[in-house]
Amino acid sequence: MMRRHTIQCTLVLETVKKLRCHATADEIYEALVKEYPNISRGTVYRNLQRLCEMGEIRKREIPGGADRFDHLCSNHYHVRCVKCGRVFDVDMEYMADIEKFIKDTHGFVFTGHDIVFKGICPECRDKT
Repeated sequence: MMRRHTIQCTLVLETVKKLRCHATADEIYEALVKEYPNISRGTVYRNLQRLCEMGEIRKREIPGGADRFDHLCSNHYHVRCVKCGRVFDVDMEYMADIEKFIKDTHGFVFTGHDIVFKGICPECRDKT
C-alpha cells in the first residue's frame, strides 16, 4: 500500500533535499521553523522517521556525532570533518562485498556496512 505524504511530510522531504548537507534532525527543524513557525520538533522527527521507512531518505549514523539525514538513498561512503563536524559524500565506488574479507571470530552474520572516514574539510584547513 502506497502511503500518501502529508503536507508536513512533504515539507520535511523538500527541506532535506534542499539542504543537501547531511543535516541533523535539529538542523532540519531549524530550517523549517524559519518558514513555518507552527511546525513542531516532534512533527519533524516523526516525518524523518517515516521518510526513512519509506526509503525516500536515509538516516546515516555518524560515530561521535548526531545521526544525519541523506537525500541520496544509494549506498555510498562519507567523510566527517573532525574540526567542524560536517559530513560530506566520498567519491569512491561502493564495495558491496567487503564483508567477505572480514575474518569473523565472533559468529556474526554480516548484513551490511557504513563507513565514515575522518578528515579536515577545506574550509577548516584554510582557517589554520
